[in-house]
Amino acid sequence: MTHKITKKIVSYKVLTKDDVEPVKQEQEQPLLQSMNENLTRPEVLLGSTYKIKTPQSEHALYITINDMILNQGTVHEERRPYEIFINSKNMEHFQWVLALTRLISAVFRKGGDACFLVEEMKAVFDPHGGYFKKGGVFMPSLVAEIGYAIESHLKHIGMIKPEKMTDHQKQFLDEKRKEFEATHGESEGQAFPEKAVLCSKCSTKAMVLMDGCMTCLNCGESKCG
Repeated sequence: MTHKITKKIVSYKVLTKDDVEPVKQEQEQPLLQSMNENLTRPEVLLGSTYKIKTPQSEHALYITINDMILNQGTVHEERRPYEIFINSKNMEHFQWVLALTRLISAVFRKGGDACFLVEEMKAVFDPHGGYFKKGGVFMPSLVAEIGYAIESHLKHIGMIKPEKMTDHQKQFLDEKRKEFEATHGESEGQAFPEKAVLCSKCSTKAMVLMDGCMTCLNCGESKCG
């Protein structure tokens, strides 16, 4: 193949093998698939269903989140949420629950980091008051509990990295709990002492007064730092 030179040559460079190789490698690199609203929904999606039972209703809510596998079969394979469904026999909240699922699904399909949804939903408070779940965890609203379910799923697929306590922290909390129970009596099968109060960090009824300082036996939060 020949090229006609119509302009004056002012400089030139002889390409070596080292110059040509990076160009070839750049061309061979495959385009990575990312989540976006133009992706076609496959016939089959992987999903998980989470059951929510609240004292506010005799009927449970079932939250199903379906995921799409991107870059399947490669080293860049990743699982991303695609859609969410919420079902229940209780039709009281049907209208806003349906609207919520459509909005969340739209955010999932838009792509990007959807983890912000979790904190936004967990911050929603019911004006009629929240409720305590088994283990002393306080739920400010039904929307917040749906947020916790989404958080569990995002941790399961690796989008949210869970914060793990070190062995030293676990040992410290175990010692604190034993000291408290030795003074005030055992918990009698409860997750945390009966006299524990609500922790502002983890929303669990697990904060006790130890050595003049309020300390959470669940997450380690301390008023004394």
